[in-house]
Amino acid sequence: MRRGTRLPALCLALVVTLLTACSGDADDDRVRLRVLASPDLAVLGPLLGELRDETGVDLRLEHRADAETRTPDRDRYDLAWLSSDHYLRLTDRHGIRGLQRTATMTSPVVVGLKPDVARELRARTPGSRLTWADIADAAATGTVRFGMADPRQAGSGLAALVGVATAAAGTGAALRPEDVSCDRLRGFRSGQTLTADTGPALVDTYVDHQDEANALITYESDLLALNSSGRLDDHLEVVRPEDGMVLADFPLLLLNPAHRAAYDKVTRWLRRDPVQQQIMRHTLRRPVSTTVTRDARLREPVGNALFYPDQPAVVETLLADYGDPDRRTTSQVIFLLDFSGSMRGARMAALREAFAGLSGADPSASGKFTRFHRGERLTVVRFGGRVLEQKTVTVAGPRDLTALAGTVARGGYGDATALWSALDHGYRTAAHELAADPDRSVSLVLMTDGENNAGLSYAEFVRRHKALPAAVRAAVPTYPVHFGEADADELRRAAARTGGRMVKAAGSSLSEAFKEIRGCH
Repeated sequence: MRRGTRLPALCLALVVTLLTACSGDADDDRVRLRVLASPDLAVLGPLLGELRDETGVDLRLEHRADAETRTPDRDRYDLAWLSSDHYLRLTDRHGIRGLQRTATMTSPVVVGLKPDVARELRARTPGSRLTWADIADAAATGTVRFGMADPRQAGSGLAALVGVATAAAGTGAALRPEDVSCDRLRGFRSGQTLTADTGPALVDTYVDHQDEANALITYESDLLALNSSGRLDDHLEVVRPEDGMVLADFPLLLLNPAHRAAYDKVTRWLRRDPVQQQIMRHTLRRPVSTTVTRDARLREPVGNALFYPDQPAVVETLLADYGDPDRRTTSQVIFLLDFSGSMRGARMAALREAFAGLSGADPSASGKFTRFHRGERLTVVRFGGRVLEQKTVTVAGPRDLTALAGTVARGGYGDATALWSALDHGYRTAAHELAADPDRSVSLVLMTDGENNAGLSYAEFVRRHKALPAAVRAAVPTYPVHFGEADADELRRAAARTGGRMVKAAGSSLSEAFKEIRGCH
């Protein structure tokens, strides 16, 4: 993956800022305030001189890439001016509790698509109103190849991640730990080809590598400015996902209470209508003042503003699952499918329908987030009284999914159910895969409609499982799917032993059961 960096320019900016901060000033009545600032605030530089002249407050901004993810040093800075303080308010409530904050402008995190990709996606979407689910679906197939700032560093990247995860949860509310217990964003992430530590660096990276991506996920203001810059081969169509967006309000935070009077002067000045108009003109961000006439490009409604999570564990899980965008690892799912005689007829039809849905035939939002994705490694093992057939593919396109569907579609039923022998075979397969790639994420899905009546006993499976290398036992969970007359208690025991959980398909479709455990690890 291509990663952008602007460290030399950033270091130079810091040197200049620190030198000017240490120099004298002829006007002793002016108040100088040291400001920790997000790189996204650099565009406001032309307004700072006017602010100084009209208020007597001289803001000395130090732009840091980690401004939004590290608690501000109150001994070093008087103010903090961020694109978003969501992450800090969530992860360091004590450090910023009670701080005065004033929103200065707003911008939602949206998607910019090259025209041909936008036309293709709208043509196959009812009403042409695209959602995060549509973007995730297109990313999973390789249709959308996008750039997004690293959410571990940049507010725009984290807001995008929260927005997509909230849409995947489908609750319309703030994400809860149970909403992110399984990673529903693997298909979405498989489409990322560009990243950077900050929003401005991401924009520059995209400009330099427009052939490597056809989409950009960032602030609306960045896309509008980029379209007006003359730097693009093709303008990006701004898509405001129908299922909601996370909004940044660029708050100015008072870190040093001794400068409250100066802070009030600055915030009053920034929120005046003439200044809000200037901010809008310089940044293409939406004014916080409702009496300012908006630029025509900013009149599209934001629509459903998504809630930010209110529990640190949610964001920690999202970031852990997202990982390092420069170091993507392959995930693999080994499906152990019961092809005993009792699966003939309606049950086998339900199984094949479930696989068709996971292969892209399910048009629902949940189906788009849980489908098989490009780069995913999939193994199907058909078993009866023994292993009947095994097929492994690494998904590169529809042909691979067709080959997998063919394995599921074939007959060749067994006359018994060697459940624990099949699971033992699955673990030996997983051990082989992990030996070849220790960083790979591997999980097993065991689907059966009956009880074990051949092959290994459960006790013998447990003995063999204990003999596996510790790394395999710790890293490979089993997710049994209870169907028909299967023994639920035995399946629960197997799930508990291996770190997975059982899903019942009795009260819902087999398709829903498979979707429920997609991305679980």
